[in-house]
Amino acid sequence: MTTEPSLHQRRRAPTAAELAGIPWLRQLSPEEYAIAVAELQISEAQPGDLVCRIGRPVTYWFGVVDGLLKMSGENAEGQAMTFAGLPPGGWFGEGTVLKRESYRYNVQTLRKSLVAGLPVDSFHRLLDHSIGFNRFVMNQLNERLGQFIAAREIDRMNSPDLRVARSLAALFNPVLYPGVGEVLRITQQELAYLVGLSRQRVNEALANLQERGQIRIEYGGLRVLDLEGLRSQRHA
Repeated sequence: MTTEPSLHQRRRAPTAAELAGIPWLRQLSPEEYAIAVAELQISEAQPGDLVCRIGRPVTYWFGVVDGLLKMSGENAEGQAMTFAGLPPGGWFGEGTVLKRESYRYNVQTLRKSLVAGLPVDSFHRLLDHSIGFNRFVMNQLNERLGQFIAAREIDRMNSPDLRVARSLAALFNPVLYPGVGEVLRITQQELAYLVGLSRQRVNEALANLQERGQIRIEYGGLRVLDLEGLRSQRHA
């Protein structure tokens, strides 16, 4: 009986194209860049792979080079809660890495994805010596705080249109997810997993948002035409 190699066992060195999609590398000096590139690892994650698991000690700072991940946990009643979707360009878990503590959330792949990892010790070395890296991490923490406050608000929304609108706006955050660009590659089923609604309700909400001129549904993804409208929408 053969066993599939783990995500950690599948790690390899990144290619030049993959390195180009890692936003914080551009903040480093040539010397810092060379050290970071030598320590970065890439893993090809399959759908359903757990990149981070609740209770496991942190070993890497992770980012999404390609694909789509979901960060989730449980509330006091044991119900699953989605904290964030993680599209290309998104790096996550810096708070956990800073404190060198165990994960308090799960991060799971929704589709085949390329996941990058920087070892914890390498993260702290850059934090200790690189002003550019410090600025990037500070911006991440600031944006992440706003994202989680918004996620709590979304959780309380009863309107499917509002839930989908706000969730899409979060996925198009240019600071946290600079790799998304103008079109987010996502299926209606994947969006349903992130929003916590049925695929049918998500489909209806997307049709309404398209009718309002806020998004355009394209082959294999969604284009946002009015990001501020999605962020500020209050009524269905």
